Amino acid sequence: MTFSLEVQPVVGHRVEQPYVGIKTSVTLESFAAFERRLAELLAWMRAEGVEPAGPPFCRYHVIDMFRELQVEAGVPVAARVDTAGDVRFDVLPAGRYVTYTHVGPPDTHIDVIAAIFDWASAKDLKWDMTPSPEGEVWGCRLASTLSQPSKQLPDAGLTTEFAFRLAD
Repeated sequence: MTFSLEVQPVVGHRVEQPYVGIKTSVTLESFAAFERRLAELLAWMRAEGVEPAGPPFCRYHVIDMFRELQVEAGVPVAARVDTAGDVRFDVLPAGRYVTYTHVGPPDTHIDVIAAIFDWASAKDLKWDMTPSPEGEVWGCRLASTLSQPSKQLPDAGLTTEFAFRLAD
């Protein structure tokens, strides 16, 4: 079965965005470790008085779906922040991105991403991604949580924005 996107993805320019994050390596089966790292990051931000400047995200640095994913739990901030321990400061790069907003449970994300890739391929768009022995190394690939679901409908109301940087 082929997944159909409800609306077309959008190609647009994004400015660079400072953020704080914690990197971790996970497999598809151990992705809950990412959630723990995000909780740690949010707790650190509260303790340090660091205000978020946008929604939390998962940044995919290296992807090998059959082995390991090198990901980062991140939260945008307004300016440079002094960090400590596992928390680091970085900047999401400016550039042209394909973005798509999806409402639905996490188990639909792989199908949504495949449909975005099919759409981009049909438009002859090239990703800011380099194959390597460790997997796909991405210049910037994000999944941002725009809204959390309600307690009554825990998965149905999850709103996720996918953003994939295009090659120059």
